[in-house]
Amino acid sequence: MFETQERNTHFRSALGLAELIYVSTVRHLRKNHSNAIIGLMMNMMQTVVFVAAFYLMFVVLGLRGSAIRGDFILYLLSGIFLFLTHNKAMSAVMGAEGPTSAMMKHAPMNTAISIVSAALSCLYLQTLSVLLILFGVHVAWHPVVIEEPVLAGAMFLLAWLSGVGVGMLFLALKPWLPEISLLLSTIYSRANMIASGKMFVANAMPSYVIAFFDWNPLFHCIDQARGFTFINYNPHFSSWEYPLTVTIILIMIGLMGEFYTRRHVSVSWGAGR
Repeated sequence: MFETQERNTHFRSALGLAELIYVSTVRHLRKNHSNAIIGLMMNMMQTVVFVAAFYLMFVVLGLRGSAIRGDFILYLLSGIFLFLTHNKAMSAVMGAEGPTSAMMKHAPMNTAISIVSAALSCLYLQTLSVLLILFGVHVAWHPVVIEEPVLAGAMFLLAWLSGVGVGMLFLALKPWLPEISLLLSTIYSRANMIASGKMFVANAMPSYVIAFFDWNPLFHCIDQARGFTFINYNPHFSSWEYPLTVTIILIMIGLMGEFYTRRHVSVSWGAGR
């Protein structure tokens, strides 16, 4: 009789959804390590190890001449940052809680929130790692100069979003064919060690070699990012429109597959996992 009724407006619903995504994102961030600082340092160390390994490989094999004229460390970082972000986004989305997860028993929680929070936690961690590593190089080694930082950052976001699209595809496939989806995702991430083009410059590659790379959205993202990073590099064999188009298609297919899976979900799928 004396209860007050609150109107559930669209704005209030949006705030509630944002709060759920925030809480779930924090949970994803703390899943690997309870200490956020240590988790961030471990993520940064992975990037540093990659850079050190590729730097030694380029020096030992005498491949530095094939790189873009300019800051060699920035050339390595521009490829490794996008490569790791793409693969980590794919793994994070693919590993998001599905409809049979225990978390889905809580009424406000759903698979969409789980997917978005997994993707955002990866983006947050990678963005923070990139900024801290670039700041460290700028302060401790030599000044870092990026010709068009906003557009280069846009390619970083596009590499992350394309990883989300690929992860959505594997996520929709996982409940039906778990072993095959895991195998395909592993093959894809390993193939990206070469197919991403992080070790090559597209303009210096023969046309018959580019045909083996230009199917990959990450290849286009890295080449375009280097065009925005270096003043003396203008990519001719890549575009940002292709990875954006492929990403939208993959996300749409993944959403349809996830919706279909949710309609035919069975509790037995989660047994033993």
